[in-house]
Amino acid sequence: MAFRNYKPQFAFLAVLAVVLLSACEGNFKDVQKINYSEFVPSGEAIDFNLKYTDSGKIKSVLISPKMLDYSNVEFPFTEFPNGIDVTMYDNKGKRTFITADYAVSFKGTDLIDLQKNVKIRTEQGQLLETDQLYFDQKNEWFYTEKKFKFTDPKGISNGEGIDFSKDFKIVNSQRINGIIDEAE
Repeated sequence: MAFRNYKPQFAFLAVLAVVLLSACEGNFKDVQKINYSEFVPSGEAIDFNLKYTDSGKIKSVLISPKMLDYSNVEFPFTEFPNGIDVTMYDNKGKRTFITADYAVSFKGTDLIDLQKNVKIRTEQGQLLETDQLYFDQKNEWFYTEKKFKFTDPKGISNGEGIDFSKDFKIVNSQRINGIIDEAE
């Protein structure tokens, strides 16, 4: 008999809970959207061509079909989703050519992440090929832990992990194999 007294109250509370929960469900999606922000670039350039000079001398030329600037996010970066073609010049005018299918430059760190079909070639005939390579702009130093192929007039070597100066004068490679003629 005691349950009969609670049934109408229980039924009323159950109906009230269902009504409240269904009303909140529609607002829940609106609440989720409050913290949602779109990840869109603050700037975009098509057929981008940048010449970097220092003391009246060209130091590098960067060409890309598309550049996206994300300086409006917490960790700003610049993205080159369709690849880059860079020519770097040393103090004597010797050139180093860099291509990659994708690149991203992180502001504040001076690091550039080159990805997919990365190739670096010097005028002296040296060529490095890999899937990913980082460039430390401040120290003018390249490095990767990925597999690479290094072609030099002295021979061809393959390995996994390499770091080197932008002019290939200093090369430190890890887990390397290949044939190199050191007779010069």
